[in-house]
Amino acid sequence: MPDQTQTVRVNLPGREYDVVVGSALLTACGERIAALGLGTRCAIVSDTNVDPLYGDAVRVSLAAAGIDATTVTVNAGEASKSTAVADEVCREMIRAGHDRGSFLVALGGGVVGDLAGFAAAIFYRGIPFVQIPTTIVSQVDSSVGGKTGVNAPEGKNLIGAFHQPRLVLADTDTLSSLPTREFNEGFAEVIKHAAIRDADMFDAIMKVDGASGLNALVARNVAIKARVVEDDERETSGTRAHLNYGHTIGHAIEAAGGYGRFLHGEAISLGLVAAGSISSTKAGLAGADNARMISALEKFGLPTRLPDDLATARLLELMRTDKKFKGGKIRFVVVPELGRAELRDDVTEPEVEEAIEALRG
Repeated sequence: MPDQTQTVRVNLPGREYDVVVGSALLTACGERIAALGLGTRCAIVSDTNVDPLYGDAVRVSLAAAGIDATTVTVNAGEASKSTAVADEVCREMIRAGHDRGSFLVALGGGVVGDLAGFAAAIFYRGIPFVQIPTTIVSQVDSSVGGKTGVNAPEGKNLIGAFHQPRLVLADTDTLSSLPTREFNEGFAEVIKHAAIRDADMFDAIMKVDGASGLNALVARNVAIKARVVEDDERETSGTRAHLNYGHTIGHAIEAAGGYGRFLHGEAISLGLVAAGSISSTKAGLAGADNARMISALEKFGLPTRLPDDLATARLLELMRTDKKFKGGKIRFVVVPELGRAELRDDVTEPEVEEAIEALRG
């Protein structure tokens, strides 16, 4: 087994699993996965960007551990998070002879993880799956916690299921192959975690210099996500909703851009700026704290100004279909101070509209 790894345990009764963060995990993934006893047949779901880079290493490692793998490759990009692509993934698995005795391996970023996890949740009414995330976004956030799903034209992640992975292997070596834009977008989720749970992490964020030496920062974020999920797995008590800081408006921006104009983290960056503005007016967030968050976003070249051609009325329309609306009210996350979040239901639509307009600078 490779050295220099950190393991975060997600303690869910009857569904416990490890998130292993470190280097050189891909070449040892077969041994780790075989130890779970999930069976000897699996389907690897990856995309056209990731499979050429890392697919062979995973297949070789699985084969060495006695696991026969077939591969389903989808087009890279948010457009693959659809019911049509989920249907095709399941049908390809059926044609390859997989059944309820198989398991699935998600190899890729957040799109692949969400899509493959959803396919695992519905294939033969549910089979086990393993996450091997290869981007910042997926390693620090989306691979942990069991939220799987696809998008609808009416909004992001509206079709899905809770389905916890059996293991997450976050090989930080894969981050060095990310294009600059894809590398940077992931830090919107890191900054979100710092804003809602760990203000001291801003110091570490501002010291990031390239893709090396990120094991500790990734593991720190995974620990935040794990503790929130343990407290509120299915977002019923409100704690897990804190992870939606910046996402109410961010998801609307992502959808309005057609799931292609903005990367997920870029849309969330704009949502964080808007949420910071609302936090200032509704919860007393200090101007210096808000500026600190914006400076962190700017360090990674993330957008803080909304293009004029995205109509506010359209964003509000998309927000009304979001899962964060409950009983016709906006369930909006604010931060009274960095490191502490609150879920509020007294944020009005005019206040959201004002924050969106303020994004235009």
